[in-house]
Amino acid sequence: MIKKLDKLIIKAFIGPFVATFFITLFVLVMQFFWLYIDDLVGKGLDFFTIARLIGYVSATLVPLAFPLGMLLASIMTFGNLGETFELVAIKSAGIPLLRFMRSLFVVALFICGIAFLFNNYIIPVANLRMKTLLTNIRFSKPAFDLKEGVFYDGIPGYTLKVGKKDKEGKNLENVIIYEHSYQLQDNIIVAQRGSMSVSADKRKLLFDLQNGWRYQERGSSGNNYNTEYIRLGFKNYQKVFDLSALAMLNYNDSAFKNFYQMLSVRQLGITIDSLHKDLDTFERKSEKDVSLFFNFGKLTAKDWDSVKTKKITSLKKIQDIVPDSVRTAVFSQTQSQLTSIKNSIEGKVNEYVEKKKQLQLHLIEWHRKFSLSTACLVLFLIGAPLGSIIRKGGIGLPFVFALIFFIFFHLINTFGEKLAKQEVFNALSGMWLSTFILIPIGIFLTYKAMHDSQLFNKEYYYRLSGKIKPYVLRLIQIIKRKKSNSLVA
Repeated sequence: MIKKLDKLIIKAFIGPFVATFFITLFVLVMQFFWLYIDDLVGKGLDFFTIARLIGYVSATLVPLAFPLGMLLASIMTFGNLGETFELVAIKSAGIPLLRFMRSLFVVALFICGIAFLFNNYIIPVANLRMKTLLTNIRFSKPAFDLKEGVFYDGIPGYTLKVGKKDKEGKNLENVIIYEHSYQLQDNIIVAQRGSMSVSADKRKLLFDLQNGWRYQERGSSGNNYNTEYIRLGFKNYQKVFDLSALAMLNYNDSAFKNFYQMLSVRQLGITIDSLHKDLDTFERKSEKDVSLFFNFGKLTAKDWDSVKTKKITSLKKIQDIVPDSVRTAVFSQTQSQLTSIKNSIEGKVNEYVEKKKQLQLHLIEWHRKFSLSTACLVLFLIGAPLGSIIRKGGIGLPFVFALIFFIFFHLINTFGEKLAKQEVFNALSGMWLSTFILIPIGIFLTYKAMHDSQLFNKEYYYRLSGKIKPYVLRLIQIIKRKKSNSLVA
């Protein structure tokens, strides 16, 4: 049954939580647009497309905004109650802190459930739609993706590089264009300067180049001796790129639906089981295939014993066995066979590593849906006792403490995820590392808050320094006396 005390604490919490949640979500959305600003500027996006993108981004960032909002709101709530001495009055009435926190603990569990629902049902769809929309935006006008000193391969059949371009992206310097012919070698166009424009129908990209060279090799790929090398110098040259092919690159959702970030917990579980079975099958098949290359692996222990008992003097060098007339051919064939075996084994190793990587990524994503939801409860266990200790309301000091702990949480979470992706940790240890570290901190702060700790009271540290100061001065005098005695000696 909800009592008046519970209603008081819940009402005091709801306002700060809603405000801090939307502020946090706004900051995270702005951070996303800051990261992807180069892919969005100059694309001519309409308001509806931008609104869709903001909606998808906001949905994916909700589970990350929940923990920070929970942390900041809990610090502000208990800080305000402590600053107005309501917390002192409640404790003097014999109500312990844990009873006072119980109602908000239930609210934190409810928010954890909402965060999990977002992680499991909303985020996979939002990630899928956002990935599709960003891909279509990125390829809508590839000319604007040209960056100074970076090779760009967004136009099929070509690779471009510009040394420098002006702010408007029209005038270019040190232009290099590779035309992929897939026969002898790529044709190359090099120009000192030029200008870039798009045709009126938006189907062609025009490069008006000046003072450059075009290099081309013509001939048959089967006969490398009868080829023709052409070098053409020019003062003005127009290169036309057909952008109509990119108009067909209108990706739909099905292109990315099988990515691990687009799956729910149930789908991840099914995929993880399939990956485990596929990996086991691949290991058995690879072991069988590799054993065919090494016949000595079939020898039994009895066979090896018989080989060891033979006299070493009966063994001869390979040069003594193979005649000179076929020695070169034998060595060449042996080397070719060993190279083939090596390439085959390396291919299987690379395939095995990729399968392990995909399995690890799916396991990480499965644990993320639970760990990021649980973070709301973990940060509440830190924020509530921390607010009752500092006893400061408002947005100033609580925001500083919330930011410090959230950055600490985010760094540990990112560090654990990175170690899990590198397979230094398993997925469980990596994704729950922040929880394992922060829960003891929350228990410690709760213990301090229950015993009215002066952990963040500057007067307490001032009095403590006054008690320690005489001992420090005494120690300094002893050190100085020893130094003076050593100098006299």
